Amino acid sequence: MQSRSGDASGPDQHGRPANPCTIVIFGSSGDLTKRKLIPALYNLSKGKLLPKEFAIIGFARSEGSDAAVREQLAKDIREYATGAVDPRLWNWFEERLHYVGGNFNDPKSYEKLKEALAKADKQHGTRGNYLFYLATPPGLFAEIVQQLGNAGLTAEENGQWRRVIVEKPFGRDLDSARALNGAIGGTLSENQIYRIDHYLGKETVQNILVFRFSNGIFEPIWNRQYIDHVQITVAESVGVEQRAGYYETSGALRDMVQNHLFQLLALIAMEPPISFEAEAVRDEKAKALRSVQPISPEDVLKCAVRGQYGDGMIGSNAIPAYRSSPGVNPSSNTESFVALKLFIENWRWAGVPFYLRTGKAMKRRVTEIAIQFKRAPHVLFRGTEAEHVPANFLVLHIQPREGISLSFQAKVPGPVVRAGAVDMEFEYSKYFGSDPTTGYETLLYDCMLGDATLFQRADTVEVGWQVVTPILDVWAALRARGFPNYAAGSWGPDEAAELLEQDGRAWRKID
Repeated sequence: MQSRSGDASGPDQHGRPANPCTIVIFGSSGDLTKRKLIPALYNLSKGKLLPKEFAIIGFARSEGSDAAVREQLAKDIREYATGAVDPRLWNWFEERLHYVGGNFNDPKSYEKLKEALAKADKQHGTRGNYLFYLATPPGLFAEIVQQLGNAGLTAEENGQWRRVIVEKPFGRDLDSARALNGAIGGTLSENQIYRIDHYLGKETVQNILVFRFSNGIFEPIWNRQYIDHVQITVAESVGVEQRAGYYETSGALRDMVQNHLFQLLALIAMEPPISFEAEAVRDEKAKALRSVQPISPEDVLKCAVRGQYGDGMIGSNAIPAYRSSPGVNPSSNTESFVALKLFIENWRWAGVPFYLRTGKAMKRRVTEIAIQFKRAPHVLFRGTEAEHVPANFLVLHIQPREGISLSFQAKVPGPVVRAGAVDMEFEYSKYFGSDPTTGYETLLYDCMLGDATLFQRADTVEVGWQVVTPILDVWAALRARGFPNYAAGSWGPDEAAELLEQDGRAWRKID
């Protein structure tokens, strides 16, 4: 994660252009490319963060040509760009778009790709630096990497770099994650592998490190002595929609918890790194995840809640039940909601519960981290209307509104001693000004610079699976009772609220 200091008035203040390179997008005909990757790369070019020596090669099974791909992406960018498209800038961008059609398991297709890369080096001056983005089903990850290795496209020589971005999910459980790490690691070194999590491209997520470790007023109270508990919520207001086929084989625990939520947990719980160098930060994140107390099979029923949504309303829209979605088994046991209670066994966090929840078809789309501090002893205010006041919350708002808020108590003016809640709020867009982004810009830019701070390392992936695999095993052995158990448009099943109520706590009310 590069330093982005200085005036935020213009994108050229944020950093230097990335290194000359060609990006190869495997699976370039899919939604991810047109909705996220091309708009993100366009935004980087608009922000003067792409090098002049730059090219993109799409690789997919379908037949095509450079001209056809350019024509299609010119239509797509008008629909999916995060802002107005500058025709002159798009022309520059479009000239660097190329295409190779082929099969992912065919060595001849990789020879065609090798020729296209050599041509891009000569035409655009990309100097033999290649970034391969695997926007494909996970079953193809190991095959593609092996084929790249066999074609001699992963070897780093004469100062040239070769990097591979791998999308999630990275495995289905601990054994498959280890097998995938081994298969990819047989061709690539760890510093060539960038396991992407687009949540870590959010400004507020990146700001957690700066917020924690550069403000002297917060770090001294960031521990069990002052913090009562932590809540991490990642709620989506849509159902599974067109992803039902994938979701039936995944579920919320695999899809969201092992990666997104655990990365947020690690950033909140980690110890101060010795520097902001990538490995120093990733070392501390790994230590935090290793410290998560394992959940025994006996405790799964007490510390983990699963849910599946039924019919309901979100705003004025009727949402059909999960089991009514095309491609879903009418008696599906797949969870669309998960809530967990976890503990971190180290000196800083001993005894502090971390409550995590994520779900589909919930009341609002929101991602936030809420830190509740311990209540002050109110002996001073005994017998007054200020005797019982809410606890202080520090909330890191990640989406859709990015910012930070702090709630505390102040005296209400008047002769009677009454306390009222006060919210101090900071919103990125209002304070710094910002252009809309896809969430992929920072991650792509950092990868081109060789900065792996925001990407998962092999050990953190496996540690995350170690935590959730016992839960997966118990849920596979015991069918869920009462599915569907929450209405679309709600905040999840009653059992999720009871998970906190049994500890004398409650989920923070999200308006």
